[in-house]
Amino acid sequence: MSPSTESGAIAATTSPADPPPADGEHVARTLKHSPLEDLHRSLGAKLGPFGGWDMPLEYEGVLAEHRAVRERVGLFDLTHLGKVDVTGPGALEMLQGVVSGDLSTIGVGEALYNLVLNDAGGVVEDLIVYRLGDERYFVVPNAANATKVLRMLEEARASRPLHLVFHQDWCFLAVQGPRSVDVTSSLFPIAGDLGFMECAETEYRRRPVILTRSGYTGEVGFELFTYQDVAEALWGALMAAGTEAGIRPCGLGARDVLRLEMGYPLYGQDLSGDRTALEAGLGWTVSFDKGPFRGRDALLRQRDEGIPRRLRGLLMEERRHIPRAHCPVLDGGAHIGEVTSGTFSPLLQRGIGLAYLEPADGYEPDAVVEVEIRGRRGRATVVHPPFVDRNPR
Repeated sequence: MSPSTESGAIAATTSPADPPPADGEHVARTLKHSPLEDLHRSLGAKLGPFGGWDMPLEYEGVLAEHRAVRERVGLFDLTHLGKVDVTGPGALEMLQGVVSGDLSTIGVGEALYNLVLNDAGGVVEDLIVYRLGDERYFVVPNAANATKVLRMLEEARASRPLHLVFHQDWCFLAVQGPRSVDVTSSLFPIAGDLGFMECAETEYRRRPVILTRSGYTGEVGFELFTYQDVAEALWGALMAAGTEAGIRPCGLGARDVLRLEMGYPLYGQDLSGDRTALEAGLGWTVSFDKGPFRGRDALLRQRDEGIPRRLRGLLMEERRHIPRAHCPVLDGGAHIGEVTSGTFSPLLQRGIGLAYLEPADGYEPDAVVEVEIRGRRGRATVVHPPFVDRNPR
């Protein structure tokens, strides 16, 4: 589908996406690239594929970057994530039928974490919706699902006089860590006035900036969206402003460890269309009373009939046991689930993971299970995430 610039239809701020690769063509040729890629390479970044993009995975190392965010401040390039403006009469009504949460509960300058579900209540996307005006919303989906979400919004738009803009020439930077307020407010004084999950519009070098107090690390943090022609200058300004605070460029490797320590699910691993919002422990994102939305009836049935499995946290007992995705979870030899995400927690100095365990009511916190890792079994305690005590607010 080619984006259209006609009023009320999908508009793109750059040309349509490249056509799919021919048979046998190397995947690397289809990867999208951040406008900051040359800058990242000059900083020694190791780049790799993520969500269809070639993005920085690490600079000086995952552990060093994790420490920078937990103790001081780190700067991420998250340009791979989607950026969609929804503007016009009926924007709220349209979005209410697409996402699981009740957007009528947020005012201008506020945001809400949301799910997009299939008819069976499975999670086909998780995203954040920011309200920038009375009839303007800013939707940020995952990279791999950006086009899918855009098409779903177009279908839901129907005959409403709405304008959808897919910002393909915008960059997305994130400043995360205890010193992020100092760094960000030095360039944007309004940052110091924002509370958790609040947002505001400002500018940098006469270009618009959407500034939000949100993030995926569990720390106080800010996310900034702006045009790519000023993104490199903004990156440099943030790095300069954070010199005294010990700011470090950080990659997606550290971000994955940080989010998992908080128990934040990742779409494509912990969230999928085969697992419902209730199974994923995200019932708090579902507003059954707001009116119809896709997946509502299926979730109501599951709520009444019983949830078969739940996403649980696993804390390994021994330091040497580090769970990874797809590792079997066992109870007395019986297969009860599979790890969806796993890593080593630098804060806890132990392995942690998420896994769907079945039956749902059979493995409450403090239950002990085993994880099979490369043919060996390690004991793990079932916990309720987050694994670490942080306060992003």
